[in-house]
Amino acid sequence: MEQIAVIGAGTMGNGIAHVFAQNGYKVNLVDVAQASLDKGMATITKNLDRMIAKEVIDEAKKEATLGNISTYTNLKDGVSDTDLVVEAATENLDIKLKIFKDLDEACKAETILATNTSSISITQIGAVTNRPEKVIGMHFMNPVPIMKLVEIIRGYSTSDKVTETIMELSRKLGKTPTEVNDYPGFVANRILMPMINESIETLYNGVAGVQEIDTVMKLGMAHPMGPLQLADFIGLDVCLSILNVMYDGFKNPKYAPCPLLVNMVMAGKLGVKSGEGFYDYSESRKAENVSTQFK
Repeated sequence: MEQIAVIGAGTMGNGIAHVFAQNGYKVNLVDVAQASLDKGMATITKNLDRMIAKEVIDEAKKEATLGNISTYTNLKDGVSDTDLVVEAATENLDIKLKIFKDLDEACKAETILATNTSSISITQIGAVTNRPEKVIGMHFMNPVPIMKLVEIIRGYSTSDKVTETIMELSRKLGKTPTEVNDYPGFVANRILMPMINESIETLYNGVAGVQEIDTVMKLGMAHPMGPLQLADFIGLDVCLSILNVMYDGFKNPKYAPCPLLVNMVMAGKLGVKSGEGFYDYSESRKAENVSTQFK
């Protein structure tokens, strides 16, 4: 496996492209918008410069990594001769199903199709293709160049051979792959999102403030980041989407999103990416200032 395509140049997509390219793979980074590709490449360059500053890599490794990445705005051109495609587009079912239908038509018959989805059914995605045995979940964690875990999710029809191939590929990237089965939220988000949702409920019910909730979980439970800060980092819209997938999948009220979360998303308060969520990021991307509405 030598030629990789990554669909989507956003936070996850450019991180995935970075990791593959740094490990010697040729990567086609595909996005419908040239501006998104330019921004994604700028992010990769900045992250490589940080690694140079920390003496993790040298200038030659940076240039080799960037040289391994080509950009495309046309899906067919970007995926037609690849061995693996990793989709990292918006966490939206209809968008992902459309992409996988197009990938199935554009890719070689032997190409493995992976999705970085954090909650959507691999089985459902695979069912819109003519190769469900070659469709698999490859859920990287953010920030991709740093986080070691990759959740490998088997759909109902995913073959043993494809699963073993992707597990071994993940190890070659320096990651720790963990195989899980295809149920809403998989493992990471099935456990994480109810915790985040309960933290929002705790704030909503006036039990404690934003910083107090995060401090309890950081100092009392040894979490590196408080749940409300983490929600801002993930994106409140993404948290809401994942909770809705789990609520629809299990029909269990414990997964129903808190009304405060729903209202914040409707108001466009999405966290770091919008400049405000539970914290105000207008002056710093660090969670230092609580949003005015929660003071």
